[in-house]
Amino acid sequence: MLAEPAPVLFIVGPTGVGKTGLAVALAQRFQGEIVNADSRQVYRHMDIGTAKPTAVERRKAPHHLVDFVDLLDPDRSFGLGSFLPLAVGAIAEIRGRGRLPMVVGGTGQYIWALLEGWDVPEVPPDPDFRHAKLVELEQDGALALHQELHRIDPQRAAELDPRNARRVIRALEVHHTTGRPPSDFVRRSGPMTATCVLGLTMDRAELYRRIDDRVDRMIADGLEDEVRGLAAMGLTMGQGPLASPGYVEMGQYLAGDISLSEAVQRTKFRTHRLVRRQYTWFKLGDPRITWLDAAAPDLEDRAAAEVKGFLAGGHPSGLPPA
Repeated sequence: MLAEPAPVLFIVGPTGVGKTGLAVALAQRFQGEIVNADSRQVYRHMDIGTAKPTAVERRKAPHHLVDFVDLLDPDRSFGLGSFLPLAVGAIAEIRGRGRLPMVVGGTGQYIWALLEGWDVPEVPPDPDFRHAKLVELEQDGALALHQELHRIDPQRAAELDPRNARRVIRALEVHHTTGRPPSDFVRRSGPMTATCVLGLTMDRAELYRRIDDRVDRMIADGLEDEVRGLAAMGLTMGQGPLASPGYVEMGQYLAGDISLSEAVQRTKFRTHRLVRRQYTWFKLGDPRITWLDAAAPDLEDRAAAEVKGFLAGGHPSGLPPA
């Protein structure tokens, strides 16, 4: 997808594992700039609940594709088709300045689509069609929708888990809008070369403890007020990007449906489930990923050694040594 091979560093892994902190540290050591690959951090007004990089972190390292899509603009629905050209453009601009592009995030579809060179045209959402399919989902179940997709496009149906109703509906929506099989829009123009993928992981119980502590900090930092502000804008928790953990539960709390303590506990549990889904994208046995223990006291030095070896391994970058 890039005009010529150029070193690109990827930092991936589940939510809460410490990707941002490591990315900022490595950006400072290797003159890097960070390209966000988190599907929720692109949206304005969603700061606390998405754990966006702080103002201090953004001053330490330039960040791209963070906090730039307005939730109030219905024409700015953001998905994979929006992400890919913007990410490719950001990478090219960073390389043009002689700096190291660093793609950082936990949205596996964004990461692999960029790495593998998917070509996904942007097909705008059709709210009426989606609503109709959600009604069908409730009445007939996810398997019926998957069978409909199989009749239209067996290839794409085979690639999607029948239980992932959201992605199945999106595939059906693409067909409805374009009249073409969804698999036509998942072409691969060739994988990126000269890439290094660092994955952060840790003991699952410890990661869950970190996540629980982070949710508690979000509450202390004002997640309730953030959700109140979003609701005051006329936005509905649970719709679109506001279906993310924390926003749904705080919306239920503010509506009086559940207590604050229950909202916090549900947010923690849903985030644990998110971690499990993320590990299906970033498999510990994937040979493309160099896994590092996020809890190791020398994590930054180990990661820096990997990056230094990568940059010296036949992909001269003009970057200074760490």
